Amino acid sequence: MPNEPDLLTHRILVIDDNPAIHQDYRKILVADGKALTSEAEAGLFGEQQSDTARPRFDMDSAMQGRDGVELARAALAEDRQYSVAFVDMRMPPGWDGLETVEQLWKIDPDVQVVICSAYTDYDWLELMARLGHSDKLIFVKKPFEPIEILQCASALSQKWQNARALKRHVESLELVVTDRTSGLEAANRQLRHIASHDALTGLPNRLLLDDRIGQAIAHSQRHSHEFAVLVIDLDRFKLINDSLGHRAGDELLREVALRLKSAVRAVDTTARVGGDEFVVLLDGPLTQAEAVEIGTRAIKVMEPSLRLLGIDVHISASIGIAFYPRDGASVDTLLARADAAMYSAKERGRNNLQCYAEGMSTMTQDRVKFESELHEALRNRQFELHYQPKVDTLTGGVNSAEALIRWRHPQRGLVPPSEFISIADECGLLDAIGEWVLFEACRQAKAWQSEGLQSVRVAVNLAPSQFRLDNLVDQIRRALEASGLNPQLLEVELTESAVMSDAEESIQILETISRMGVLVSVDDFGTGYSSMSYLRRFPIDKLKIDRCFVDQMTRRPEDASIVQAIISLAHSLHLKVIAEGVETPEQLALLTELGCDQYQGFHFSPALEPTQFFAFVKQTRADARRLTDDESARTHSKLAVLAHR
Repeated sequence: MPNEPDLLTHRILVIDDNPAIHQDYRKILVADGKALTSEAEAGLFGEQQSDTARPRFDMDSAMQGRDGVELARAALAEDRQYSVAFVDMRMPPGWDGLETVEQLWKIDPDVQVVICSAYTDYDWLELMARLGHSDKLIFVKKPFEPIEILQCASALSQKWQNARALKRHVESLELVVTDRTSGLEAANRQLRHIASHDALTGLPNRLLLDDRIGQAIAHSQRHSHEFAVLVIDLDRFKLINDSLGHRAGDELLREVALRLKSAVRAVDTTARVGGDEFVVLLDGPLTQAEAVEIGTRAIKVMEPSLRLLGIDVHISASIGIAFYPRDGASVDTLLARADAAMYSAKERGRNNLQCYAEGMSTMTQDRVKFESELHEALRNRQFELHYQPKVDTLTGGVNSAEALIRWRHPQRGLVPPSEFISIADECGLLDAIGEWVLFEACRQAKAWQSEGLQSVRVAVNLAPSQFRLDNLVDQIRRALEASGLNPQLLEVELTESAVMSDAEESIQILETISRMGVLVSVDDFGTGYSSMSYLRRFPIDKLKIDRCFVDQMTRRPEDASIVQAIISLAHSLHLKVIAEGVETPEQLALLTELGCDQYQGFHFSPALEPTQFFAFVKQTRADARRLTDDESARTHSKLAVLAHR
């Protein structure tokens, strides 16, 4: 048997105008159960002990329907609802049973109802038509048997209890569903934000930008006004990104995003559509003068320097503007026209803005075609290397050469690197081209050896991005192995800014290259920001004086002093010095006087095709000093010496 505390006491409401009926109900529902056994039965069978605990009921009484409804209202307010109500059908002078039940269910629609009546004025269908809720209504005819009332009270109260438990469970499930739905909605909002915004800057991306421009077009069509689109591209961003590293580049992009947002209006949309390219949608109505003013502000906010890795970096932007509907009637056309205007701004010296004009699209299409032809050039082996001799200043002997790329275009003829290297860099081809140059230079140097031209070292320029490749050392190793070239006959040239962008990492890379026996030169020295403390730690072999100092050194004493200082610095560090861009006898004479070790330039020879270089060096070798096997021992590259041993 269950314990008494475990038994639920149900509340019963009896509404009847006869006080004697209330007593009968109380005997049946509230008594201890003995009244249900007659004296004759008790005499015959004795007192019966029930093995099953009977339900417990707490009964309230009302003589009129209105009073009963008020009791139900109070019970509901106290959260002590009645589970079952026994209602008499006729209770003059107040409400009858049907009116009472109707009002009772308005207060508490969950209460189970038993209508008790000695009359048959209503049949069941009529009751259902008026009251409804057939699942909560039972009709009992008076006079009733006690067991009928007890069964009704027990069954209906249990039904009421189960219904409440089910309702609580459903509410609990609904709460769980609501919580999870809220979580899913929050997750969906986050996913929508991620899908429509740039992860680095938090700005809208191309997807959201297209939608915003589409809305602007619809709005402009309804109200017949113009709006503008600005395409903004950072000038020389790749140089900063490659030289200072991607983290510095990311920090720069975040700062640019903040500056652009500060330059435009609150109603405008600033988006990042990839790399260093941003787009600003200037909402209409808008005049051309207003758009140009905002674009000018965007250029001005770029002027303050930004400190990255301890270096004050200056940035600028080229901006193209296109207007709807005069420059384009669709999203793609509008962006293409603004993009064409941006490239026009770059061609006009960068750091300016241009509004779209007829003919600009042709220039953009030409650029796209040029990029496509660059890809084809790499696939179809249209590139070739020319070699400019490096000459010993004292002896005039040719000991090495710098490999310089050319593009043998099917229609344009021989294209110099100044016309395609920057574009190759922007479209992501420079690293692949650099790898080809490395392999081809090693192959050619070995071929010269096989043809009898011994001990000619070939120098290859490494782009800043190529220098930071994870597989650079492997590239060099594979190029040497594929060609069979002695590592000491390969020299790699790196710009000063590329080496200094991450000095500690550069030291590790250069040490690995030097251990292979490959010589290392720092190109364009004097134009960057070398730290003397790092310079003496770098395992390098040569410093190369930039041509800008050589060009003016015979006319400007300041440049001559800079050249002299570089030569003195290099020799104090046991490094060789080479000057590039030597074009006059006076320049050569001054370099010789200052103690420069090598030079290259048009004064001696331009860059030559491989067969021309072979013949040229053969002709001049008789008067030139031969490259000794231990030349690297006289340089600062001690690791190269160890590797050679």
